[in-house]
Amino acid sequence: MKADNSFARMINLVAGVALLVGISIEVLTGNHHTYSEWYLWLQLAVCVVFMVDFASALAVRNAEGRYYMFNLLLLLLSIPYLNILHWFDIMPHRGIAILVGALPLVRSFVAMGVVVQWFIGSRVSRIFCAYIFTVVCFTYLAALMFYDYEVGLNPHLHGFGNALWWAWMGVTTVGAAIFPVTAIGKVLAVLLPALGMMFFPIFTIYVTNLYDSRREKRSK
Repeated sequence: MKADNSFARMINLVAGVALLVGISIEVLTGNHHTYSEWYLWLQLAVCVVFMVDFASALAVRNAEGRYYMFNLLLLLLSIPYLNILHWFDIMPHRGIAILVGALPLVRSFVAMGVVVQWFIGSRVSRIFCAYIFTVVCFTYLAALMFYDYEVGLNPHLHGFGNALWWAWMGVTTVGAAIFPVTAIGKVLAVLLPALGMMFFPIFTIYVTNLYDSRREKRSK
């Protein structure tokens, strides 16, 4: 059972990485107005993998209600909303579409985070690495969204490298000389420093606890 669970997690990880690479290629090489056909098929395939994983877990796992509530939330994130809209010939504005298309990425990040935690023994270190993983993934996704919204409209944005630099300067609360001109860009400009301000106290607490625990071991 444990081996099957590990195999399922690895499949979810591969699907999540494929989706992350796919949306990166789509944003960097697409027309910023509509989604490519290949990307819609990729998102559908990844969502099917996630939904099959949910169904199999529901069938074989005997757990308490909280487990099923959490997985139900993951199921809602795994539904290929973008494909459903496409099938009904309903294509919202690109800004709305990229938000809808990013929902399965949240499910992908959960799968990636679980696999990353396999290699960490300490519970405190797991929490710390989970925070680092969240910050890195959110910052990268924010850079993609900022680039997709602002490219062609923001005269100070020259390529995805600038968008990635802007996102990291935002999350470190330093700021960059690239000012958003779209509504979503301005929202991201507020969310990134907020994430950074929540993250760095956790980093300080982790380092302090690590130092105290090592000093206590040496004293013994």
